[in-house]
Amino acid sequence: MRSLAKKLSMPRETVRRIVRIRLGLYPYKHQKCHLLSADAKKKRYERSRALVRRLAAGQHLQVVWSDEKLFSTDQKDNKQNHRILAKDVSSANASGRISGRSQHPGQVMVWAAVTSTGKAPLVFLDSGVKINAPIYVEKVLEGALLPWAQKHFGSTPWIFQQDGAPAHTSKLVQNWMRDHLDDFIAASEWPPSSPDLNPLDYGIWGILEAKVSTKSYSSVAALKAALMKAWNEISDDVLMSTCDSAMKRLRLCCSLKGGAFEI
Repeated sequence: MRSLAKKLSMPRETVRRIVRIRLGLYPYKHQKCHLLSADAKKKRYERSRALVRRLAAGQHLQVVWSDEKLFSTDQKDNKQNHRILAKDVSSANASGRISGRSQHPGQVMVWAAVTSTGKAPLVFLDSGVKINAPIYVEKVLEGALLPWAQKHFGSTPWIFQQDGAPAHTSKLVQNWMRDHLDDFIAASEWPPSSPDLNPLDYGIWGILEAKVSTKSYSSVAALKAALMKAWNEISDDVLMSTCDSAMKRLRLCCSLKGGAFEI
């Protein structure tokens, strides 16, 4: 609105009133998304359509959605919304306008999994540990996923989902899943470049970041403790609504012929 008002040499409030009331338009922030090749769009469309058919009878609520994300001990700044009220720059700086950034911040890779009725324990893979297929099987699949899922679901059917990371699509991991899981979304079935279809990417990670990444931590151990606290605070209602929207997103991906979106 500010740039438009300046261009038209009109008060910003007048421009806002014309745009909002007379024209019925809303200002939307620019959204970044994956650049998709024609082949990626084709695969997203075809695989989303297949998953819609496969999960059409409510089975999307039985999917265990999984993902990994790197967290840092440094604070993650939101420059757009983090403002300091002050009379001048010096006062603003003294009130915390400038935040330091470590030269070598501590980092931890986090594996998480959620379903509509619960969430698995977080798995922490410390910085420097290469997440190859053997580590993924040992630390994640055998060490966390399977014990939790067996206890959580009992005899109820469930489906495991993971993205197309190299460790996930390896022959070792795909064979392990065939041997140990009753049902899973295979490497050839999950749409490529599709964080907009995974509840962790479009919902849960953002909740954790909002609670954890707004401050710095003195150690990786302190960061892990904050992550576990925030994880445990995610409610069952949030899990249900976030996982339930996956079907809507799969259908939207189909309607856009595999094109990227954000809602």
